[in-house]
Amino acid sequence: MIEILIIIVLSYLIGSFPTAILAGKILKRIDIREHGSGNAGATNVFRVLGWKAGVIVLLVDVFKGFAAVWWVAPLSSLSQNADVYIWYQILAGVAAIAGHIWTIFGGFRGGKGVGTGAGVFLGLAPFPVVLCFLVFIGVVWKTRFVSLGSMIGAFLLPIILVIRRYALGIPEPLPLIVLSIVLGGLIILTHKANIQRLINGTENKLSFGSKE
Repeated sequence: MIEILIIIVLSYLIGSFPTAILAGKILKRIDIREHGSGNAGATNVFRVLGWKAGVIVLLVDVFKGFAAVWWVAPLSSLSQNADVYIWYQILAGVAAIAGHIWTIFGGFRGGKGVGTGAGVFLGLAPFPVVLCFLVFIGVVWKTRFVSLGSMIGAFLLPIILVIRRYALGIPEPLPLIVLSIVLGGLIILTHKANIQRLINGTENKLSFGSKE
């Protein structure tokens, strides 16, 4: 029980690292959550602080999820038992994503979990994540809506995992498929305001040539 608590707490603290908030404070002495879309994530940093800051924030956020799965989960004494260990990795990943969304270092107001969630699955299922990332890039390039690309990518991930397991015979762990469904639902839930703006035609478009 103590082992599980340590993994959860460490993963949550790693996920809680307030990358976007720190970027705003360091570069412009602002709270990024009071500018642009009001979200403490890479997209808003890209929009408010520029593409260089946005890329750095995105990479750090992805790394947080990856680190939880590959560095914190192995603290388990059962890391040699694949059937059990996957649950420790999932636990660590979920805690990191929760830390990013509800960061303790930012009054429990963080980002939407997309970058950190991608990092978790990059560690657990790299090929499906790369496919989803390519779809994400295509959607954003075509529509300029990062929110739409994020939601479509999150929606596709469990579909890809199910196809690999049941149609192609690739042994994707069932718990991983369940996690992808739950995470996809969570990401869509955190984008509910974006969904309303997309319906109303008022969603912010990403500009590749400038920043706000």
